[in-house]
Order: sequence, then structure tokens, then C-alpha cells
Amino acid sequence: MANMGLVRVAAASPKVKVANVQYNVEQIIRYIKQAADEDVQAGFVLFPELAITGYSCGDLFYQPHLYQQNLNGLKAILEASREYDLGILVGFYLRIRDNLYNCVAVLQQGKIKGVVPKMFIPNYKEFYEGRWFAPGAQVVKDIHSVHLFDEEVPFGNLLFCDSQSGFSIGVEICEDLWMPITPGAQLCLNGAHIIFNASASNETVGKAPYRRNLVLTESGKNNCGYVYASAGVHESTTDLVFSGHTMIAENGSMIQEGSRFQREGTLLTGDVDFQRIQFERSHGQTFNSSAAAYTDASMFHQVELNPVPLVESQMKLIRPYERNPFVPDNPAVVDDSCQEIFSIQTAGLAKRIEHARAQKCILGISGGLDSTLALLVTAQTCKLLGRPASDMIAITMPGFGTTGKTYRNALTIMELLGAEIREIPIGDAVLKHFEDIGQDKELRDLTYENCQARERTQILMDVANKENGLVVGTGDLSELALGWCTYNGDHMSMYGVNGGVPKTLVRFVVKWVMDNLLLNEKTGKGFSKDDLLLKETLQDILDTPISPELLPPDENGDIAQKTEDSVGPYILHDFFIFYTLRHGMPPKKLLYVASQVFKGEYEEDFIRKWLTVFYRRFFSQQFKRSCMPDGPKVGSVSLSPRGDWRMPSDGDAAAWLTELE
Repeated sequence: MANMGLVRVAAASPKVKVANVQYNVEQIIRYIKQAADEDVQAGFVLFPELAITGYSCGDLFYQPHLYQQNLNGLKAILEASREYDLGILVGFYLRIRDNLYNCVAVLQQGKIKGVVPKMFIPNYKEFYEGRWFAPGAQVVKDIHSVHLFDEEVPFGNLLFCDSQSGFSIGVEICEDLWMPITPGAQLCLNGAHIIFNASASNETVGKAPYRRNLVLTESGKNNCGYVYASAGVHESTTDLVFSGHTMIAENGSMIQEGSRFQREGTLLTGDVDFQRIQFERSHGQTFNSSAAAYTDASMFHQVELNPVPLVESQMKLIRPYERNPFVPDNPAVVDDSCQEIFSIQTAGLAKRIEHARAQKCILGISGGLDSTLALLVTAQTCKLLGRPASDMIAITMPGFGTTGKTYRNALTIMELLGAEIREIPIGDAVLKHFEDIGQDKELRDLTYENCQARERTQILMDVANKENGLVVGTGDLSELALGWCTYNGDHMSMYGVNGGVPKTLVRFVVKWVMDNLLLNEKTGKGFSKDDLLLKETLQDILDTPISPELLPPDENGDIAQKTEDSVGPYILHDFFIFYTLRHGMPPKKLLYVASQVFKGEYEEDFIRKWLTVFYRRFFSQQFKRSCMPDGPKVGSVSLSPRGDWRMPSDGDAAAWLTELE
């Protein structure tokens, strides 16, 4: 059973009785058992700040009896930990040189691996921690171990490392997160991949979203996982109320968040992708530059953990992986993203038109999605530049596979958008070319298809020369990734506006234009000559199967050559593209994640088949991307050889394919 580069973490906020250590310890041990249970198999479980006594003991913290009970409770939890492999992080307090320190102990298999004090003590407004506890930021400078239960235990700025799995964790306590420069940031720069924050943060109006944003920001800017567990509703309510807020975040995204104000306590679990964190850090050199500038290895002491349980291939994931990662789940965010993409496309094209002093924009229009989006972008660019729509020369070039439906749709959108329309059938020219090169016109092979694509590109390029124009490319990012284009055919243009837009996102951008740039039914006009008819036509294009239309239609005149029958579903390929390029996900893990995300929709063998196709095509078709036209990057994934993706054209996919066998 292979591990997937994921570690399962748990954030617990158990019921507590203030100053009743025995009760609290029983609750803590109960949650440890749940986290270690076969159904969960967590690698770590985090408890709130001062969980053993309760956070709100006030001056009772001074009492020697409570202090000893607190140590006895820690020892009981330590004994219970012998049965489990997982790491346990629990809040308690400790006397050092007659000062009390608010601490977290990291326990594993009957050993105290280390103790970390709270670095910054709040002493303002409702907080009076300075009355009882000293700040750890001072004591860690000269005390590096403490004597606990007849053993010397590491103390202070500690980095806990699982060398076998290759990741490290660090600890913050509540207020530490709210500092301008957090201990967690320093820990991450020194190698921590996950920060655990044991907290007791009370609730006031607006504080929960602020706290949530702190956690998300900390995990995002530090490229880390962040696990947060706060004290719950059974703390003292003399002046404050606590909610038991629990969160698990990663790289700026919330993996899991628990419900607040739970009367029976909370155990939140989620999977942190430490492999992704490592990829992000190695991929973004500015993180490493910051580490070089601001780290001091002498400040931190490494503590070796026993290997912790990791998520394995037979386990069900407890985290979201987006089924359609290029398209946000939130409709409002989708709208904002599509508007931004469309604006980037038009701004990029406008600059290129001005720089090239192009008098015309030349487009080949098939009636398919990609060329439709390119035409919409060009139409909007003409408006942006104050140029007439007739500066667009839209050419339809019917061939052997053109169907009546796509032909009619192409003519309709060209007419409605005000472009100069030209129709240049390619049949005779291609047949003459077949004759010249000795190609049997009945042989429906690759040459049969590619001759048509190259003939169309030749026409576009020659018209551009004749009209002092710019050929606007229509191919999208998914086609580039798969090499699903003809080299020096539809692969080539003078500026590719869709090259950064994946196939699954193209339809959303077109739909956004329909819903936002076309006027409503009462007006009927605005963006085009007839927005109602344009909207109807665009919807028909959205409903048309994706096809290059290079093979003849079927006996009913319908599209016979459907792209997804040949290369597989684009919803899968865009998933593969995103998680391979954006997160560096290896093949076995990608298959595992995809099988869970698409469970009930696609079988694992089906996914494996198309993932194999993806790797084969992605490697073998790099030569097309190595000389792709200029075009704007619009999202976090780009295949430009001048920017995000620099790969040898003769790379070998064998290692990736072997892992899938």
C-alpha cells in the first residue's frame, strides 16, 4: 500500500470542566482514541490551549494543587499515548525558574518529544494572561530542555521532523498567530510544512471571519498546512464565550472547518497534502529567497518524530479536490473569473494589434466553441480600440467534415458580430494537394486530416499578408497539452488569445458573454446586431459536440468525429493538467485522487486508460508547445515555453507510465 504524500490531521475541541483535570483528561483520551481509530487513522491530533486544565482557570493557575494535577494529567495522557502511533499535541502549563509558561506538549508512543511555550502573551482588553504566564520568547533564548517525569525533554523553538516521510511540523499557541511576524512563519522558513495552533480564542461579533482569514493567510503566504483548535463552549462564561473553532487549511485554502458552538465537542479531520506544499516551495523560488534572508538555523532545534501514519491508497480522502479545478465552485467567483479572463484576452490582443499596426484581424470560424470565443474576444477588442467590427475578417472554410449545423452557426455569429464574412471552401484545393502528394482521397488517415488543417492555416496567413492583418489563433490550453492540433496548421497563428484557457473553462467564458455582455430580451440589441439571436446561436454552439470536423459526417449529416471519443473526456484531461502542472502530483497519486473525485461517474480503469493517454500525448507533443505562438496567460497554469513551462521536446514518459501499470 503506497502512501499518497498526505497526512491526516485532527483538530479536537472536547468538552471541558474548568479546573477538573480528571474529567478533561478523560475527554482528551477519548478523542485520541477516535483520531487513532481504524476509520480515521490520523497522523496527528491537536487539542486546545491549556486543554488539560481548561483555559479560563484564572488565579487558580497559581494554586500548587492545580499545577500538580495538570502535570498528573499530562502524565496520564502520555501513558495513554503508548498505544498509538499518532502525534498528540496538548495544551498544559509548566513552571520554569518560578515562572509559569503556557505550553504545548508533543507526545508520541509514550514519549514527550518536546515542549513549546507560548511566545507572546496577550495582556490587553479582555485578556490578562500576563497576570499568570510569562512570555516564552525570552526563556527560549537560554533554556533548551526541561526535566519532566525523570527525563530531559527538548524545550523552546522546536521543529518536529518525520525524516522517513520527509516533512516537519511546528507549534504556535493562540496569540502567536496574531503577531506581525509569527513564530509559524519563522518555523516554515526553517522547514516546517504544517503548523499546529492550540488556541483559546473567544468570540465577539466579526472575530470568527477575521480569525479564519488569519489562518488562510498564514497558510497561504507560508506555503504550509495549518491546523487550528480552539477552546469550546464549556470554558467559563463569566465574561467571555468560546466557540470551539476548528480549522484545517493548506496553501491559502480551507480544507475543513468545524461547526462552532457545539455542546458535545468537535473532532475535525482532514488530509494535508505535504507533497504539494513541498512542490509549491521548490517551484516558487521567492519562498526560498525569503528563507535565506530571514532564517537562523541556530534558533531552532530539530526533534525527530517516530514515523507517523500517512494516508494510504485504500483510504477514503478527507479533503476536497475540485472536480473541475479551472472553474470555481462559487457562481459569483466564476462570473468574476470569466470577466477577468475576457478582459485579459482583449487587453492582450489590443496591445498586439496596436504594436503590429494591423489593419485587420483574420480569424477562421468553424462554428465550434474555441473559434467562437476567439471571435467574441476580437469583437470586444475592436470596441475597446474604437474600431469598426468590419476590421474583423471572419473566414469560414468548409471541408470534408463540415456539418450543416456548425456551418450555419459560423455564418450567423460572423454576421451578427458585424465581421466581414468570407467563405472559402477548401475541398478542391485539398483534393489537388492529395493528387500532388499521392494521397488516396478515400484513405481517412492522419494525412487526410492534417492537409485540411494546414490548408486553412495557409489561407488565413495569406489573407493576413494581403490585408496587412493579424491571424488570431483559436486553440485552447487543453489542446496544447494533448497536442490535439495540427503542427503548423491550427497550431499556428500570429497571436493565440485562447492559449491560456482550458477547454472546460472556454464554455464558461462564452456563457459569461451570453449572460453579461448581451442585452436582455426587452432590448434585443447591444453587443451585436441581434443579441437574442446571438444568444440562441451561442447556446447551440455550447450544446454541439467538440470536433475538429476533419472526417465526413455520418449518414444523417451529423458530426461523426467527436474529439472526446479519441482523446477522452476533457473534464478528466483538465483535471490531469491542473494537478500535474499546478501541484506536481505524481501518477499513482493522481489516479488515486481522480478515482475518488470521479467516483460513481468513471471507473478507475477508465480513468487509468485516459491518464495513460494524457502522459503519452503530453510528453510526445511538447515539440508543438516549444514553438507555440504568443498569447496571454490567464490563470495559474500556462504552457508557454517562454514562461511557465520549459520542457525538452524529447522527454521520455516511461517513468510516469510505469507507475500506472
